[in-house]
Amino acid sequence: MLNLGRFITRSASYWPGREALVCEGRRWTFAQLEARSNQLASALLGLGLRSGDAVGTFAANRAELVEAEIAFYKAGFLRVPINARLGGGETRHILVDADVRLLLTDAAHAEQAAEAIRACGRDIPLVVFDDAAPVGSETNAAPVGRETYADLLVKGSEDPVAVDVDPGHPCVLHFTSGSTGKLKAAVQTTGNRLANMRKRLMSPENSTEDSAETPGRYLVAGPITHASGMGVLAQLSRGNAIVVLPSFHPAGFLDTVAKERVTSTFLVPTMLNMVLAHPAAPTVDLSSLTCVRIGGAPVSPQRLRDAVELFGPIVMQGYGQAETTSGITILTPGDVVRGLDGDPDILLSCGRAVFDTEIRIVDEEMNPVPAGTKGELIVRGPDCVTSYWNEPELSAETFKNGWVLTGDIAYLREDGYLFIVDRKKDMIISGGFNIYCSEVEAALYEHPAVGEACVVGVPDEKWGEAVKAVVVPKADAAIDPAALIDFCAERLDRFKKPRTVDVVDALPVNRNGKIDRKAVRAPYWADSARAVN
Repeated sequence: MLNLGRFITRSASYWPGREALVCEGRRWTFAQLEARSNQLASALLGLGLRSGDAVGTFAANRAELVEAEIAFYKAGFLRVPINARLGGGETRHILVDADVRLLLTDAAHAEQAAEAIRACGRDIPLVVFDDAAPVGSETNAAPVGRETYADLLVKGSEDPVAVDVDPGHPCVLHFTSGSTGKLKAAVQTTGNRLANMRKRLMSPENSTEDSAETPGRYLVAGPITHASGMGVLAQLSRGNAIVVLPSFHPAGFLDTVAKERVTSTFLVPTMLNMVLAHPAAPTVDLSSLTCVRIGGAPVSPQRLRDAVELFGPIVMQGYGQAETTSGITILTPGDVVRGLDGDPDILLSCGRAVFDTEIRIVDEEMNPVPAGTKGELIVRGPDCVTSYWNEPELSAETFKNGWVLTGDIAYLREDGYLFIVDRKKDMIISGGFNIYCSEVEAALYEHPAVGEACVVGVPDEKWGEAVKAVVVPKADAAIDPAALIDFCAERLDRFKKPRTVDVVDALPVNRNGKIDRKAVRAPYWADSARAVN
């Protein structure tokens, strides 16, 4: 039995006056973070919620999301972080699928959250982080009860809360798009999250990043519900401060690093590209940084070179999945420097297995293949999940004999470096977010002039990959690419819409008469060093 919140309680006893959390000029010590997370945990328990109940968050980056995460650990709740970029239908799906019992939101998302709750037809209390709950236009639907976060906190106690749970207790539902575009949730247990923390504390970048005497300062630059927030518990347990960036802009990022003397951060390649392109970047004092970790999507060798030129020899690249809770492999700063100095192929790698993670490349029968041979990457370790929430068939396909089948085609070098070369599943990673072709195609087929459609990811300097739609018009119909993009934008979240559209006379088909996606995709990647950019 264990409780992850105790690591914060311990940090508060070790360093009560040390700064623990920063956001937009507001600052919390470890003692204050401990007290407020206890208040929230006890207040929620006082509402009748019990260990194992699902409690959701739906908000842009803010300090209270850190408080909430710790409080959920302390009370033993099932944490359901909802990406603030999701649409109303997807939010509603998550609320129903996870059986969310209470939802925390911010003013900017309060109306959308209320609409999603009404559409569920469930009595889900809504708590608004901001000082005053916004008053929206009334509808004929049943009203949604709201209260402010501040009012909820005063109902709780600062006394320690620690509801012990089994390591197999579901801790976090990490929702991500499924192979059909439908959202699915990896069930991360308390044991998985503990393994994630342990792995991050053992990760190579911690050897120089900080110490108990000189604490580090970790900047959450991307969505805290995404990869940027996965290291919060490990950082706080080490006595480091969390600096939360409400939204990402390159100027704000650079300014925050300089002013807050940030020591480490995580960037997806799109964010890295924006920072590198900012004219002020070379003039900003970034000397406090000791580790810049790149992940969420593959990064090109040239971008690694550019990053080292800006930040120094402190850049590393990681690879992981929601199904593995934390990083699978790491290309360390030393690896990157070695790649720059004389082993350029290594810059195409995503590194070697981290700590207690095992990786294999296997054939269709899950037999290991020799080094240098392409096959599917499978992973196992104490941080790997074993199921999707309410998805037994999909779980059986993805989790086999203790291994996670990643769906990525890769090969291993003799010295253990992993090279991802293609994807088994039809998925596009753009700006660190997963986009599935079938979902975009469904929107395209709604257009009356579209006869056939195939969606692929194509190389993009800013986003890593961009969504490309290749379409065949119906007979006697004409397609305006710009108008078709706007049409899709009305039906999809904005990061899923096609960036470009090519109109062709016909699409290639395979021997079974199905559209050959690989053949459609190939010409766009002909000049790329690898099939995944």
